[in-house]
Amino acid sequence: MDLKSKHKVNASFSMSSMTDIIFLLLIFFMLTASFITPSGLPVNLPSSKSSEIVMQKISVTITKELSYFVNNKRVTRNSLESELRTSLAGKEGIVVLHCDATVPVERLVEVAGIATSMKAKVSIATKPE
Repeated sequence: MDLKSKHKVNASFSMSSMTDIIFLLLIFFMLTASFITPSGLPVNLPSSKSSEIVMQKISVTITKELSYFVNNKRVTRNSLESELRTSLAGKEGIVVLHCDATVPVERLVEVAGIATSMKAKVSIATKPE
């Protein structure tokens, strides 16, 4: 009596479908990732109902102690204009202001005026409400 099965079952596993799923997940996460580079300095940003994502070129940060930073490099108030001029040389003129909520508006307007005089676009960073 022959008790062997005539149909053999192949017990191998194909990884091709698994790699397809991995690549689809990788593409999904790359497309939905946030491309905003956050400022490395601790600043309490003001909130806003509407916000627009701007690709950051040059970052100017004013802390609550009224310290000025251009691209995370500490500068004095007097050397701010020369530092902005060297940072804007040869680059697209987009300046993102990261100002603490307690900073007087006159300081913000002063920095925005300096950037505008150099033909740069100025954007104010806010956190969503």
